[in-house]
Amino acid sequence: MPFGPRTSTSADTGTLTLRATAAAAGLLTSLVLVSPAALAQQPQPGAAERDDTAGALAPVVITGSNSWQQRWLAPGSVEVVDGDELRAGQLQINLSESLGRVPGLVVRNRQNYAQDLQISVRGYGARAPFGVRGVRLYVDGIPASAPDGQGQAANFPIASADRIEVIRGPFSALYGSSAGGVIALYTQDGQRPTEWRSSAAAGANGLWRFSTQLSGQTGSTEQPGWSYTLDAGKFATDGERAQSAASRSSANLKLARAHEGGRTVLVLNRQSTQALDPLGLTRNEFDTNPRQTSSAATQFNTRKSVSQTQIGLAWEQSLGNGQRIELMGYGGQRAVRQFQAIPTGAQIPAGSAGGVIDLDRDYWGWNARWRLDRQYDSGRLTVAAGLASDRQTEDRLGYENFIGTTFGVQGRLRRDETNRASTLDPYVQAEWRTDATTLTAGLRHSRVRFNSADRYIATGNPDDSGAAQFDGFSPVLGIRREITPQLQAFASVGRGLETPTLNEVAYRTNGLTGFNPNLGASRSTGVEAGLRGRQAWGSWSATLFDTRSSDEIVVLSNTGGRSTFQNAGRTRRHGLELAGVMQWGRFTITPAYTWMDAVYRDGFLTCAGTPCNTPSAPVAAGNRLPGLAKQQAYLQVAYEPGWANSVFTLEAMHTGRMAVNDRNTESTAASTVFNLGVRFEQQRGDWTLREFVRIDNLSNRTYAGSLIVNEGNGRFYEPGAGRSAYVGVELVRRFR
Repeated sequence: MPFGPRTSTSADTGTLTLRATAAAAGLLTSLVLVSPAALAQQPQPGAAERDDTAGALAPVVITGSNSWQQRWLAPGSVEVVDGDELRAGQLQINLSESLGRVPGLVVRNRQNYAQDLQISVRGYGARAPFGVRGVRLYVDGIPASAPDGQGQAANFPIASADRIEVIRGPFSALYGSSAGGVIALYTQDGQRPTEWRSSAAAGANGLWRFSTQLSGQTGSTEQPGWSYTLDAGKFATDGERAQSAASRSSANLKLARAHEGGRTVLVLNRQSTQALDPLGLTRNEFDTNPRQTSSAATQFNTRKSVSQTQIGLAWEQSLGNGQRIELMGYGGQRAVRQFQAIPTGAQIPAGSAGGVIDLDRDYWGWNARWRLDRQYDSGRLTVAAGLASDRQTEDRLGYENFIGTTFGVQGRLRRDETNRASTLDPYVQAEWRTDATTLTAGLRHSRVRFNSADRYIATGNPDDSGAAQFDGFSPVLGIRREITPQLQAFASVGRGLETPTLNEVAYRTNGLTGFNPNLGASRSTGVEAGLRGRQAWGSWSATLFDTRSSDEIVVLSNTGGRSTFQNAGRTRRHGLELAGVMQWGRFTITPAYTWMDAVYRDGFLTCAGTPCNTPSAPVAAGNRLPGLAKQQAYLQVAYEPGWANSVFTLEAMHTGRMAVNDRNTESTAASTVFNLGVRFEQQRGDWTLREFVRIDNLSNRTYAGSLIVNEGNGRFYEPGAGRSAYVGVELVRRFR
């Protein structure tokens, strides 16, 4: 049975799988045979050990019945960041504020809310010029990623988060196609007593945020009713550069109720964003003045507006004898309107789609799962089997971004089509767990279909309707073995499938609209092995990983506002991840380090200029994948002096050099940024008051905060923020 999207698999792919499996087994054997020294008594899990609140909304079965066990017992790389850690002394606007402690994960703030964050996991997702690709996002089990793999993190309700789970490595493939990693946020369940919380923050560049949360439970202690959590907030900023002002409003409601043998959860959220787009800078512009904005951005008044409404319902019910049935459904609507900086001359050809995007998307999906959870004398068996489907239908219009000599306004219609994407994924996962050993196996089959119906047909622009389908199996195997109660080894191996997005198949290589029939899916084989330990002074982990892919999806050309893509052969991403939390008196030290070598194993040809009917610029084998640093390090030192419940923090974040394009013609410089913060807390009865002050980029370092990889105009660089000061306050009241 072939595992790839095509009807046959090459000998090289099969050999690669066998080698990866053998490497994992060999390394795991070496780890298990280690003779460890006597270790201190393990720490108690404390506040992190709580019942899993995800219920039927959890998209895939993961080891452990709570978040602390999940991290410790999983046979793969799983990190859990508690909601209090996400919010403590932070602005609570972006995921980039609090996830630096997760190795292998990169979350960069573009300082451009028209393009969202730049997120990658072990190299997957780095090529995305906007939004998130190659990494699956979830909020309360509902996908924040579309069926084609595109997603956005703007609707993550950090202020009411219970926790964020980050899954890296082979096990992420069990979440479907284009899942090089997974980031899942779960909001809090309402508890007794009722709690009201409001917070505000303000600082550099006219930034301010206000949010309020209300959570509790109806009924009585003896007969509880619905648990509820309501979260609403807004933020605005003038931006780091001209043409980068933005505002965002959001609201999130979660209702949950337990019934005999089961649970029902309802989630409703709304988010809207208005943002100007400063675009990237060329190397010369960045070196001359990194705070400037491209003249094209102001000339065309580049901007983007987004509104999204979504509802989700989950229900689970015990069937007796350790069996459960779990059902989840969701639906939503998303509207996007974007004005781009495409020159008027580039819109003259008949096949041009213009410089204004007007998109209206409806999406929905469901997940049905049977689960068996049975305890035996020798261990615990968990089996899950299910079927998941996601669908989206979008009406996409394109207009010219000028009328006569007036730029940045909606002009003539140049594109009119309906695009559809759908997935249908059966999956099964089984796990056998004892105190000393966990064995996990899973298999998912992903089928992704694209369809486009073109309604804009004119002279020189024929009917561009088309369709494409990608499918493949994603098998995963994992093992965890306890060496002592304080030390364990783990290893896993699996295969994943990454499909192109609708945007990536939208244009043929000849520059015309319509599906690119030559663009295929990429397949990857990943293996990881590591050690994790816990002592009285803290915990630590060390992981080696190796991922090899075939038919990597890369940019072929990027001109006139259009990107075309091709498959570029084989790549390799391999490296080391280290992380830990150490306590020493009043100090808490949290380090994270990632070393990753990500290169093209095969050379290929790409376009270096315009026009480009035939690619002729060579990309050499051994070139680095753009947008990825070889080294990334994070260190936080927190000091609690013992007065006024104060906590002082110093953070250091180091990013190594990054290539800006596939040809590696330019690179960013390595940079280290320091952040300083202090927070306080006072309690009186049922009232709690918290304050914080922080200074980001303490040394006012000039650095590239993120990259637009392979940008056709050479505007690769998105500068990081300069020295910035912020203050915030939070007031909490509990009603008993």
